[in-house]
Amino acid sequence: MKKWILAAAVVTALGTTAVQAKEWKTVRFGIEGAYPPFSWTEPNGELRGFDVDMANALCKELEAKCQIVAQDWDGIIPSLLARKYDAIIAAMSITEERKKRVDFTGKYALIPNKFVAKKGTELDFTKEGLKGVKVGVQRATTHDKYLTDNFDGSVEIVRYGSFDDAYLDLKAGRIATVLGDASALEEGLLNKPGGDSYEFIGPSLTDPKWFGDGFGIAVRKQDKDLTKQLDEAIKSLREKGIYQQIASKYFAYDVYGE
Repeated sequence: MKKWILAAAVVTALGTTAVQAKEWKTVRFGIEGAYPPFSWTEPNGELRGFDVDMANALCKELEAKCQIVAQDWDGIIPSLLARKYDAIIAAMSITEERKKRVDFTGKYALIPNKFVAKKGTELDFTKEGLKGVKVGVQRATTHDKYLTDNFDGSVEIVRYGSFDDAYLDLKAGRIATVLGDASALEEGLLNKPGGDSYEFIGPSLTDPKWFGDGFGIAVRKQDKDLTKQLDEAIKSLREKGIYQQIASKYFAYDVYGE
């Protein structure tokens, strides 16, 4: 009887190991399709963008078939947990709250936060150098907190309900510069008509104390083998230079960071 129980235990253990070592021949990625340049939806319904290209490159690296599933943002994690797809690649920030529900790969992107100003503007980005300079931010954001924590009493922080309002004051010369997410500044100002009169200036800001840990690929907690494989694939794409080739199509700056 004991031998039978032992044999059954061995078989069960082997079966469990086999499940844990699942071979992912197809990987289904959930993508929002409404956050350019990471993803957007063409009029014909085709999904395009950095996240889409990354998903396809990751599947190629894993020698797996890739399936892209469009999903509205508010249901993106519930749909992952409901097995509508296997992983989320949708410019999702790695946060402690989300890590309670899903696992993440290491970051695959970290959007720098940057200052934008009229071309020819020269600013010294030190506390003394920015003394009295009017800097626009969206109210109650990480950018607001960063300036408050690091330049309080020096820079004159001008807070807005939206970036669009900040851009209007920047164009009118009422403020010298705007601090924000680089991709948002690109889409909202630099890539718009007349945007060629403005440019990024100063440092790229990525300190996790204020700006988080970057964007990761979310995976169900029980699929740790997939998380590991995707993590290794991201590193491999960077080592081969494929990641950099993809990123250069969408960003004029380092989208990964150190």
